Amino acid sequence: MTKKPSIAEKIIEGLESFADALERGEDINKRFTCRKVVLNLEPTSYNSDLVKKTRDVLNVSQALFARFLGVATNTVCAWERGDNSPNDMACRFMDEIRHDPDYWRQRLLDVVTEKTAS
Repeated sequence: MTKKPSIAEKIIEGLESFADALERGEDINKRFTCRKVVLNLEPTSYNSDLVKKTRDVLNVSQALFARFLGVATNTVCAWERGDNSPNDMACRFMDEIRHDPDYWRQRLLDVVTEKTAS
């Protein structure tokens, strides 16, 4: 009875085959399945109204929204006044919030801890 190769053995065999093909200068696209993945992640341009609408989606204060995004409260205030525009990373995060608001509302609830009065 022949032992079935393990997943690790199959991976190593595949990588060795790939390395051999590279060394021989073979056309990799003809021998192996190759895919090019392109992500359309161009961030939306956020003006003051869209920042506020995005914060309203979560139903949180500027301070909580800022904490959730990892920026200063003054930064969110400046965005909402139109003094500054969010950088691309903040825009991408807000895009994700707008794409799946239920997930982000729940995620926000998961990280909330109540402060009790002393």
